[in-house]
Amino acid sequence: MNTKALVVEFIGTAALIFIGAGSVALGVGGLIGAALAHGLIVAGIAYAYGPISGAHINPAVTFGLALSGAMEWASAAAYWVAQALGGIAGAALLVFVLGGADSGLGATLPAEGVSVAQTIVLEAILTFLLVNAVLHTAVKDPDNRLAGLAIGLTLVAAILMGGPLTGASLNPARTLGPAVFTGTLDMVWIYLAGTGLGAAIAGLVYRSLRA
Repeated sequence: MNTKALVVEFIGTAALIFIGAGSVALGVGGLIGAALAHGLIVAGIAYAYGPISGAHINPAVTFGLALSGAMEWASAAAYWVAQALGGIAGAALLVFVLGGADSGLGATLPAEGVSVAQTIVLEAILTFLLVNAVLHTAVKDPDNRLAGLAIGLTLVAAILMGGPLTGASLNPARTLGPAVFTGTLDMVWIYLAGTGLGAAIAGLVYRSLRA
């Protein structure tokens, strides 16, 4: 197992939650500000850590890659642990710098009137688009210098559409981190189901197109 890869997955995921969820907690720039904060930090991490770990920083992305055959399941499991811990660490840093969890820490929750089924379906669709972008840019062509930009912009677009409805998590670690400190762990399974479904479809579609 590549220890360096696990370290950067931890750091990258922590950075995503700290910057992304932090922007939501602070409310600066509203939805557009939150979308740009998430997309820009993902693009930055992709270019910084892509050559080391692939810069998944998202258990759903890792799941999609494993299903597509792009990585071994044992490596995927190790990535999941690093990403989950990174998500919690990023949220813990937010608790410290914001002086508590009263801001909500940017937790991803369904909006009023949005059902569990609707949340799962929307998260699945948006996660499919994100993992699809990763597979068909960074994975298909590791030398693609625009991959990080494509992935970051896809995340921006997804948040602009899904943010008002589900918080547009697209990432189990993004939901888990804030949930640990805001008492919303009972909602994590909804986002795990939605993002897992979307990632699975993306991975299988990529595999079939590459066959």
